[in-house]
Amino acid sequence: MELQFFIAITGLLLLAVILLIVLIIKTGGTGSSAIFNRLESYEKNLKDEFDRSRKENSESDRESRKENTETLVKFQESINGKLDTLTKNTHESLTNNLTKFMALLSQKFDSLSSATQANLFKQQETIQAGLKNMQDNNEKKLEQMRMTVDEKLQSTLEKRLSSSFEIVSKQLEAVQKGLGEMQNLASDVGGLKRALTNVKSAGGMGEVQLEAVLSDFLSTEQYEKNAHPNPSDPKKVVEFAVKIPSKSTERDYIYLPLDSKYPAVIWDKLTLGYETGDKDEIDSQKKALASEIRSMAKDIKEKYIEVPYTTDFGILFVPYESLYAELNRIPGFVQQLQNDFKVTVSGPTTLTALLNSLQMGFRTLAIQKETSKVWELLGAVKTEFGKFGTVLAKTKEKLQSATNEIENAEKRSRQIEKKLTRVESLPESNAGQPLIDTAFDAE
Repeated sequence: MELQFFIAITGLLLLAVILLIVLIIKTGGTGSSAIFNRLESYEKNLKDEFDRSRKENSESDRESRKENTETLVKFQESINGKLDTLTKNTHESLTNNLTKFMALLSQKFDSLSSATQANLFKQQETIQAGLKNMQDNNEKKLEQMRMTVDEKLQSTLEKRLSSSFEIVSKQLEAVQKGLGEMQNLASDVGGLKRALTNVKSAGGMGEVQLEAVLSDFLSTEQYEKNAHPNPSDPKKVVEFAVKIPSKSTERDYIYLPLDSKYPAVIWDKLTLGYETGDKDEIDSQKKALASEIRSMAKDIKEKYIEVPYTTDFGILFVPYESLYAELNRIPGFVQQLQNDFKVTVSGPTTLTALLNSLQMGFRTLAIQKETSKVWELLGAVKTEFGKFGTVLAKTKEKLQSATNEIENAEKRSRQIEKKLTRVESLPESNAGQPLIDTAFDAE
């Protein structure tokens, strides 16, 4: 605004000078000295006015630069203080939050690890105690069974032998051959009658006993009655099947087939042979029993073992401990069934032990599943912690960007200050010269 004012004044003065020159020319030089004196007076006044205006402008510019410099310095100090405070508060907040989070995470890890170790230790102690107790009970029961069978066999043999000798000595002459044949025939007819009347009931009793043992040790979700071992062949039906959890992703469980078998006719004849002390009959019925059980095991293998839908072995359940003991007394017979047909013979007691072991296995599997959930939770915590690190990195980048912007502002401030310093340091004799030259150039 002041520059335009000076330009206007300068233009008016120049116009006045031109008019005076024209006036002098027209008057023919008359009074020229007076006019030149007046022009000199005007020029002097004009210079004085310019000097005064230049000094005022210089003082005004100096004050303005000083105020701008002080304002910029205060603004810079305020920005630096706020930035330092913001950086310090942010750093302290992040440090405190990170410390609390790490302490809490460490506490949770320690608590979880201690609880898991304690639970595993308790489960291990329980399993070991149960297995030891079960083993001791099995050994005691087997020993009692052996002692009972031996005592009965011994007493029966002694009684029968003594009775036979007495009968032979007293009635040898009186007993005729035909009477003996009739007695044998009557015995055979009685045995046949018992066999014909008890086969169906004995088989049903074995199935009922097997179901009772399963229901005592397993829940209804852990076994299935009349199960189909192969889904593609619905005609094959096994009496019972235990559901074993599968590690395969294709199915949740596989079947352990269990079938109740009871060779009633052969067992009755063998029992009768022991009662009569007929060694030939005993040997003959033992061979028949082994052959029949072997045929039953083969039938189980062919019908009910369907890998991968079932386990690679099956269980042949016999309803009497005496029958199970008799099969175990045949040298290598039970092991041969396992090798040839993958079939394990089991009585009520041994099946109970097997189901106890399976129950422990189910619990162990449940613990393993819970452990996998714990690891999944830890994985999620790790993922979230990684995201937290990413957020910290982004925050650091933003803080760094803000710092760079402030540094750029400081650089620009220093550049402006340098320029203002150069303007302020110009000598007074040259300070107004560019303005006058610019004014005349503009005119």
